[in-house]
Amino acid sequence: MANEDLGRTLRRLRRLASLTQEELAERSDVCVDVVRQLEQGRKHSARLPTLHALANGLGVELTTLLGDPPAVASTGESDGPRFVAVRRAIMPALRSPEPEPPAGGFSPERLRERIAEGWTRYHEADFDTVMTALPELITNARSATVADGDDERAAGFAALGKALQLAGHVAVRMGKTDLALTSLERAADAAGHSGDPLLLPMIVNSMAWTYQRQGRLEDALAVAVRAAADVAEGGLDGTADGLKVWGALTMSAATSAARSGDYERAAAMMETAEKQAARVSKLPDGDDRMVSVFSPSSVRIERVRLAVQYGHPGDALALAKGMRLSKDTPPSWRTWLLLDVARAHTDMGDAAGAVKTLESLRRVAPAWMRHHTLAVAIVRDLWALPRHPPGLRPLAEFLGVTD
Repeated sequence: MANEDLGRTLRRLRRLASLTQEELAERSDVCVDVVRQLEQGRKHSARLPTLHALANGLGVELTTLLGDPPAVASTGESDGPRFVAVRRAIMPALRSPEPEPPAGGFSPERLRERIAEGWTRYHEADFDTVMTALPELITNARSATVADGDDERAAGFAALGKALQLAGHVAVRMGKTDLALTSLERAADAAGHSGDPLLLPMIVNSMAWTYQRQGRLEDALAVAVRAAADVAEGGLDGTADGLKVWGALTMSAATSAARSGDYERAAAMMETAEKQAARVSKLPDGDDRMVSVFSPSSVRIERVRLAVQYGHPGDALALAKGMRLSKDTPPSWRTWLLLDVARAHTDMGDAAGAVKTLESLRRVAPAWMRHHTLAVAIVRDLWALPRHPPGLRPLAEFLGVTD
């Protein structure tokens, strides 16, 4: 994997983790000279197994080390106009006027539909469209919080919570994790006024994910475990919606445990989650409140991801073999599965299998693949091989890595 910013990112993440070069090398089981050469710019590339090991040693996702892809750069102080508008919506200027009640013809149902559509676009990696829509969605939701009638205001706060949660997710994808936490904290405040007992734990799950992206693994684990316990102790997991929220929090906790080096605890959590996921279809349906993703398919996808990230590519391929995805599996989860399977094939030395999987990924999600740095990393790794497997060149040309 060649990346001119790799050394700079590695040095920054190592310092955030308060590790010396020698300590990172020992944690990662990577030669300290490799760490030094990457950080000093004397070495500009590393193969995926080395990057996996370094990311594990740092306690971060591999994509954090590689750099997040999407349309807005995560470096520098200037943002594009669309993202500036999102910032202003999340954090209105000091002494901005209080929101006005919604005008005549306002439809809470339509606002809810538009927010749900934004989440769909987000899962499709259509970040430009989501950023364009977010300022108006947040503004309209704020207006709804001062509507006449308690029920209308509660619905407005629920909409505001989901809109700000969506803004937080987009901010993470743009590399703006501090802004994401600001948005999520305001979403949590809105959730407290919504009357929806599941909205806050859903937002807490987003916070845990953001903490993971910042390398705050203890915080991520603690808030996810606590929120999952609150859902269960409150009896909220007796409905399909509540169980989905509990399951998403449990999977998040498992991911944090694994990245902290406790793979056995993570595996136990995932086994518990997979057993509970089988109950979802047997419980009363919820009210379609845009709940967390949790199903037997999503649990298995996450187990594949953890297996490949922590050096068990054979287990990952065995878990993925013959998997049938449920209809409610978002496109982003489907594409992650294909990407992780490609990574597993690469780690097993099966270049042909990796190319075949990447070809499937290109067919089902070409735009997403082009934006994802990990897809580029895998293709770069394959391109460095002395013999290119059939089908690799079109993929390399599509991703612009043939130079």
